[in-house]
Amino acid sequence: MVPKFEDFFFPCLLCLSDGNIYTQELLRTYVIDYFKLTPEEANTLIKSGKKTQVSDKVSWTVSYFLQAGLIDAPKRGTYKINDFGKKFLSKHQEGFNKKDLLQIQSFANFATRKNDKQINAITTNNNTDDRTPTDFIDDAFRQINSALGKDLLTKILEMSPLFFEKLVVELLVKMGYGGSFEDAASVTQYSHDEGIDGVIKEDKLGLDTIYIQAKRWDKGSVGSKDIQAFVGAIEMKRASKGVFITTSTFTDAARKCAKEVQSKIVLIDGEQLCKYMIEYNLGVSSHQIYEIKKIDSDYFEE
Repeated sequence: MVPKFEDFFFPCLLCLSDGNIYTQELLRTYVIDYFKLTPEEANTLIKSGKKTQVSDKVSWTVSYFLQAGLIDAPKRGTYKINDFGKKFLSKHQEGFNKKDLLQIQSFANFATRKNDKQINAITTNNNTDDRTPTDFIDDAFRQINSALGKDLLTKILEMSPLFFEKLVVELLVKMGYGGSFEDAASVTQYSHDEGIDGVIKEDKLGLDTIYIQAKRWDKGSVGSKDIQAFVGAIEMKRASKGVFITTSTFTDAARKCAKEVQSKIVLIDGEQLCKYMIEYNLGVSSHQIYEIKKIDSDYFEE
């Protein structure tokens, strides 16, 4: 497991303590060795999947050190400990955390943006949060999408079964199946035949066919008998691929059944359905966009 964010503080400053100039890449190498991280741990990604946890935590550690005045940046992308940083490290040989950094006025101003009275209250609070700012953003984004998913599911259940089948086809088209919606819809309209709710091309050329089962349920879970019936309907069509989508959930027996049958069956429950709808912008629209910016180093070249 990758250590907590605050655990990166001490080894990073310890690495810099020799007075040499370091890049973030060198600091990452040092902490990976310091913590004896496995390759899997060292390559563990943050929730957004944009970079590794080690890279993110080292990056924010360096940022915190700069704000606290513990290190300097001699030139772009390089860092070196200063006299204040050496003095701070000598007083914290057993390690330190954000609470210790908050004792430094410059860092407290950066971290809190509040008056001295409020800063003092924060520094005496033992319940410090160990997440990086990136973690805060990722967690907030996940919570917003989770709430949106629940609202989406509620809205879907208010609509008719026919609307749900249309939604399913439109989602699969947005995901790259079936060519255009018109092409897909032409073979899915009212195709309720022997347990099949819809048929869609696997690709624009129609090299293979995917059969669809769509159940708009607000109570109960889809069981193994429903999966077996769907598989039987697919086999009668001499096909081998199917997608079973429900607003409800699947029982463990249903998921096991889908894995064991010869046909390739993909199960999508209500929660996953809403995640796909958000990802592919179906039934949702952008409400507010936040841009996370960084220094344009080329601008400052002379």
